[in-house]
Amino acid sequence: MSGFLDKKYFVSRELSWLEFNARVLDEAGDVGNPLLERLKFIAIFSNNLDEFFMIRVAGLRQLLSSKTLQTDCSGLEPAAQIKAIKKRLKGLIERKYRYLLQEIMPALEEKGIQLVNPEQLSSEQRVFLKEYFLNQVFPVLTPFAVDPSHPFPILNSGAIEIAVSLSRDDSGKVLHAFVEVPQLLPRFIRLSFSPKNKQQYVLLEDLIMEHIQFLFSNCKIHEIIPFRITRDMDFSLDEEGVADLLQYMKKELLHRKSREPIRLELPKGSRGKLAEWLMEQFQLDDDLKYNVPMPLNPAAFFEFIGKVDRPDLMNQPWPPLPVPEFTGGGSMFSVIDREECVMDAVPFQGFDPVVKLLNEAAEDPDVLAIKQTLYRVSGDSPVIKALQRAAENGKQVTVILELKARFDENNNINWAVKLEESGAHVIYGIAGFKIHCKALLIVKRNKDMRIKRYVHLATGNYNDKTAKLYTDIGMFMCDPEICLEVSSLFNVMTGYSSPLNTWKRIAVAPFSLREKFIELIDREARISTKNNPGRIIAKMNSLVDPEIIAHLYRAAMAGVKIDLIVRGICCLKPGIGTSNINVISIVDRYLEHSRVFYFRNCGEEEYYLSSADWMPRNLDHRIEIMFPVEKESVRKVIRQTLEIQLKDKRKSRHMLPTGAYSRTFNKVKDNSASQFRTYQLFQEIYDKSRQRREEIKKLKVFSRPQEI
Repeated sequence: MSGFLDKKYFVSRELSWLEFNARVLDEAGDVGNPLLERLKFIAIFSNNLDEFFMIRVAGLRQLLSSKTLQTDCSGLEPAAQIKAIKKRLKGLIERKYRYLLQEIMPALEEKGIQLVNPEQLSSEQRVFLKEYFLNQVFPVLTPFAVDPSHPFPILNSGAIEIAVSLSRDDSGKVLHAFVEVPQLLPRFIRLSFSPKNKQQYVLLEDLIMEHIQFLFSNCKIHEIIPFRITRDMDFSLDEEGVADLLQYMKKELLHRKSREPIRLELPKGSRGKLAEWLMEQFQLDDDLKYNVPMPLNPAAFFEFIGKVDRPDLMNQPWPPLPVPEFTGGGSMFSVIDREECVMDAVPFQGFDPVVKLLNEAAEDPDVLAIKQTLYRVSGDSPVIKALQRAAENGKQVTVILELKARFDENNNINWAVKLEESGAHVIYGIAGFKIHCKALLIVKRNKDMRIKRYVHLATGNYNDKTAKLYTDIGMFMCDPEICLEVSSLFNVMTGYSSPLNTWKRIAVAPFSLREKFIELIDREARISTKNNPGRIIAKMNSLVDPEIIAHLYRAAMAGVKIDLIVRGICCLKPGIGTSNINVISIVDRYLEHSRVFYFRNCGEEEYYLSSADWMPRNLDHRIEIMFPVEKESVRKVIRQTLEIQLKDKRKSRHMLPTGAYSRTFNKVKDNSASQFRTYQLFQEIYDKSRQRREEIKKLKVFSRPQEI
């Protein structure tokens, strides 16, 4: 196996992530996408890049400062990775602003949507803006002086700051100050008195700079430079000796505000004494300084897209389809009893069944207990509300809420407090592990007074907002053996119970999941023959784990045909010594998030769904779950969706042996886009189900005895 751990089989994780974000950027350059959708991908690219710096680049800088010379799987040391990142980003950032400033914004202007500078406006419009500034913006602003009595302020990560050099009228001494552009105020201000059939917007920072003199009365303004810093947000949590994890996390989040800057963004062409002063203050290495065209922080275009009321410039909506099994009436529990296994594939189908099940459980007097894991939930979560109501109704409600879910820590802390106030038992996870599995267990007393368990297991979070944006699969089940094993898993997560020696139906990280995946891959290699080759299809977000990659390569060398559908990071480099490994990535209107695994097993096919990617953190440092799909009708649908994705020529990119990916720009008229075809598949399934219900109704009408 050691031969397959050679660096020639691997791509750097950080560079692979940049290739993923390059594919996101491709969507911004794709003229087959509507204009506002292209702008949305500019925002996604920018937001992704912020997180990349806060976590991945920050982590590399920490390794560099500690003089750690360890190499990644591709053989690169931290310094070499940082250098390669800077080189790759140069082209990506140039391409981003070319799409934004030379293609998308001019095209929007032709459609009557314009982002303007105050200097371009009529006197009437400038009067409106001045009044808006004085009434809505000026009261919120606070200038921060920098001098011996005013130390250099702690500037917020991600905020746009305005550096000002000035002097008082009675002195020629040059002083410095900062004004932060408030993140709570609208970034894009729509103008009144715009020309007919036009929407005109002004950036908040441009408005503030236009009227900066109001903040420094009796001062002479010399220079103004907007800029932005991104801070190191990568911190490790040593939970040993922490008495109260909730309070500890609150303090750690406050400490984040003062962490080291990891990137400085300045407007392209920034020169002069003020720019030099800024550089002296931050003392950042050259690889952390980026001179970019305006505007800064294009991630804020999410707000702009929401304000522009032009549905003709957006994708045609695909309303979530009902889950057929739940449309015929009856309680959720009765349907699950009858069907035994029901699939819900968001966002093609709605998230409503999960909420409905929880609401029914909260009100059902025969429901005794509800146990659920929560990793990321929305700000106004119907899941939380249902759990609160269940606790208030006297149910035994236990919620395992992961406080360490990155960038959702504050949100989860707030929900933890509210759930506890409602009477729910809230567990903050297990020391040393993140709880990332997606599991809901409901314990109900039936009419015969026997206890019955119901479970919902999923590949994605219990989040009603992301369920409209991420592709995920959930399963409602009442299989006694699976329910019992999930119940045992909850006992492991909430108490001191030891994990089962043998998980018969599910596999759980970090106890058995890695071994299960390797066993399945190796079995496929072992039984593969020339006349009856093995087959693996694995769909996930990221593939990083060296051991899994080594076993995949060994299987491929044994003749197993392997298709990998990896949306994001893929450290496996295909085409090295075998053509049996194919890697594709699909980037489209929805974020591909489901984890699906298929093994041919000599015709005795096996299908699995999981919360885990093939990454060391998922397999070794998180609580994750994998569960089988055994109902034939559900397996058929999953296989169809996988085949649709493998045939996608419109939105899929193929990974090349170099680690780069193919492009799809010239395939605008191709109708094989897998997300569209998957939506069509679920539409057909729902239409057939509705047709059957109508036929049954007619049969019932015709079979009634005629009244005399």
